[in-house]
This record gives sequence, C-alpha cells and structure tokens, in this order.
Amino acid sequence: MGSYQNIDAYDAETTNEIAKNFTNILKGVGEDVDREGIVKTPERAAKAMQFLTSGHCQDAADILKSAMFAEDYNDMVVVKDIELYSLCEHHILPFFGKAHIAYIPNGHIVGLSKIPRVVDVFARRLQVQERLTHDILECINTTLKPKGVAVVIEASHMCMMMRGVQKQNSVTTTSGFRGQFEKIETRNEFLKLITSDLH
Repeated sequence: MGSYQNIDAYDAETTNEIAKNFTNILKGVGEDVDREGIVKTPERAAKAMQFLTSGHCQDAADILKSAMFAEDYNDMVVVKDIELYSLCEHHILPFFGKAHIAYIPNGHIVGLSKIPRVVDVFARRLQVQERLTHDILECINTTLKPKGVAVVIEASHMCMMMRGVQKQNSVTTTSGFRGQFEKIETRNEFLKLITSDLH
C-alpha cells in the first residue's frame, strides 16, 4: 500500500521566515510554543498565509486573455453565486461571501471558469471589500472591453462578527457598474437575475 504524501510547493526560506514571526506572535499571546498541538502551527500558519495571499503573484488579466474567443453574442452573460474568501487588510481576519458578475460581450466572450478565477486572484490578497469589487470590475472591463460589466459582492466580515461591534448577522454589499450597466434598465435586469432562483 502507498503511503500518504503531502507535497507543498512553498519556498522553504520564505516559509521559515514567516514561521519565525508566527512563533513570536504565539509567544506574545502567552502560548507554549513547545506543546504538542502548537509545535507545527507556525509552519502551517506560514503556508496558509502564503496561500491566502497568493493572488499578489498572479495576473488576473492574463487569466482572461488565455481564454478569450471571438463570438458574435451581444446579450448579457451572468455568473452568480461565486464563492469568495479573502482577508481584511485591517485586522487580517477573513471576510467571505459571494460575487455576482455579468458582462455584455463586444466581439469576444471568455471561458466561464475564468471569471471565478479572476475573483480568486483578487480575493487572495489583503483586501477591503470595496477595492476587491473595483479590482474585479476594472480587470474585466479593461481586458475584455465589453459593452458593459457589473459586479456585486455580498460578504460577511469576521472583524465585525468576532470582535468590535460583534454583529454576527450583518452583511456588506458593494457594487460597480460600467458601460451599458449604467443604464437603469440593464442594471435592473442584472439585479433581477442574481436575486431570482432560476435553477
């Protein structure tokens, strides 16, 4: 029988440096860094942090360009309920929720899986929800050059839920619209589609 192997593609030197900092943080909050459950935590946390911020090393525009196809389709394309997980840059606590994205092609469409990947690239950075919304919107608008693009993000923020005001049921919604989506009729059609249960 084969044995389980967990192969991590992380630079050892970078991981070690980040792990040292996590060790100091754990000591600073009063943890015993030598106890069994904590011994490997600094290394695990270092790898987790690198994964959760890996979007800094990726180019979202290149992802879109890799799957652009000439197509004479001029109606709205909507990808909704895209799960997203990010880290708030103010407290380094998670915020998570869903993105709803639409665009109206202008001679080119993009492979549908690339839109969630663009969301991941920008979400896997230290972020604020407002900038995350803008980054996704502008990347699609600049790269695809569609007739219009719309982005709505709904997210819950652990910095509000676990600390501070401790409001567990609050949800933050941000939105951005370009081109034809700046027209109220087109915007309303998009908003109706993302709030309808069509499946």
